[in-house]
Amino acid sequence: MRYLSRKEELLLLTIWKLADNAYGVTIRDEVMKVSRQHWSIGAIYDVLDRLKEKGYVKRFMGDSMKERGGRRKRLYSITKQGYNALQEVKEINSVMWSELPEPKFD
Repeated sequence: MRYLSRKEELLLLTIWKLADNAYGVTIRDEVMKVSRQHWSIGAIYDVLDRLKEKGYVKRFMGDSMKERGGRRKRLYSITKQGYNALQEVKEINSVMWSELPEPKFD
């Protein structure tokens, strides 16, 4: 089993959530909104490249857009492997959280 890093998990969930609108900027905006932390666009693409290498996402080019000077967006979508990795993390977290005792603070 290959565990996902927290960053990989966040980006996979974001890509899944954004569906047909998952590209660098929208992924970054959503992750920053949810995590309330700054992410450079380079950090986003580093994780996206890692996810693509692992087979958890696929990258494809969208249609050209006038607003972008005819340039196309690099879009991402989650693969079955990526979905399965997320399910595994969800199950592990669920078990761990359910087995925790009540905390005892001083």
